[in-house]
Amino acid sequence: MKIDIWSDFACPFCYIGKRKFEAALEKFPHRDQVEVGFRSFELAPDAQKNTGKDMNTVLAEKYGMPYERAKQMNDQVTLQAAEVGLEYHMDSVIPTNTHDAHQLTHFAKQHGKANEMAERLFKAYFTEGLDLGDLPTLARLAAEIGLNEHDALKTLEEAPLNHTVTEELQEGARLGITGVPFFVFNNKYAVSGAQPSETFLEVLQQVWQEEQQQPLQVITGEAGGNSGAGSNSDPSCSDDSCSV
Repeated sequence: MKIDIWSDFACPFCYIGKRKFEAALEKFPHRDQVEVGFRSFELAPDAQKNTGKDMNTVLAEKYGMPYERAKQMNDQVTLQAAEVGLEYHMDSVIPTNTHDAHQLTHFAKQHGKANEMAERLFKAYFTEGLDLGDLPTLARLAAEIGLNEHDALKTLEEAPLNHTVTEELQEGARLGITGVPFFVFNNKYAVSGAQPSETFLEVLQQVWQEEQQQPLQVITGEAGGNSGAGSNSDPSCSDDSCSV
């Protein structure tokens, strides 16, 4: 089973949704046959890097609300994060452009560490208040999960993976994804938002059952098309004989 998770490191619900999905996956008996991929989405692709504004100010300006109202909303998000074992410090978050962080995730993917990199970036942003728009900071985070810091920094500076991120952003747009987190199961079903872990588990079970029950459609070279498995008109071998 293939699951693609579209998310942005600046999205507080993406980290929460990641935890809820992981809780469901832990209960799924066939989890060792599930392939999870992290896909790039940017909530604010035109966002500037560290402007010196805190998250409450950015939220207040974006939605035209009082600062205190924005702070209350972020406090509510902090409580929701705590419910799944995450420690958010929204007052310390440094709003920034996340494009480089997405490039770093693709760099980590080349080394089989996309999940570890995504986890480290989320924690750095929401818990530790680190600047994900700062290239040396990103490279150090890569080193913390066992990647080469020099190679990570060089990749970020030369940006050879910029097109990979851009292609995923365009793919997300073609799929009609306008918000994250967004979970796509086998390119057939989608779950939008940080849903309860029970919802994710139900979808996992449903998709798994459909995979097991769906018979293969055998296509032959006959003009009539489908003759069915084991037809004598098909040059093939079964368990104990061959028909030519």
